[in-house]
Amino acid sequence: METQGKRAAVLVEQMYQEMEVWYPIYRLREAGFKVTVVGPDAGQNYPSKLGYPAKSDKGARDVSAADFDLVVIPGGFAPDFIRRSEAMLRLVSDMAEQGKVVAAICHGPWVLCSTQALKGRKATCFFAIKDDVMNAGAKYSDAEVVRDGNLITSRKPDDLPAFMQAIIQAVREAKPALAAAR
Repeated sequence: METQGKRAAVLVEQMYQEMEVWYPIYRLREAGFKVTVVGPDAGQNYPSKLGYPAKSDKGARDVSAADFDLVVIPGGFAPDFIRRSEAMLRLVSDMAEQGKVVAAICHGPWVLCSTQALKGRKATCFFAIKDDVMNAGAKYSDAEVVRDGNLITSRKPDDLPAFMQAIIQAVREAKPALAAAR
């Protein structure tokens, strides 16, 4: 299945890691995805760790899993803030439950620790949150990218090329959602 016209949500919150937001946004657009930057609130600027702003297109309360084929969760310190938003957690949790592609890099799996998405799954992450990921029920693997079905995880910005290749491949392989589910 091709990626032209597929819909991706890239989550953003303050203190995000720059490469882990912008690299996926540009790479997904390049592959034909319609990318929506989703933050807790629509139209807000969220500063990165270095102060670089990312403006949200939509607020998490204003979207649902039905709006997207894929969600990307960046790292930095943003996941600690993303986890505090019930709407952001609901979006990620619903995407995982519906079998849509859920991708998290670096500290991004912290968000998954606040859902059921890691239970019984293989995953990787930044080494500092390895215990959190394992305590959330995942089998940890120290690899540049770990794909377990619709769940894709990576460790750090250096892993972005492999992370993005795995994401695009997973979306290509995803089964189309039933018309009734949309």
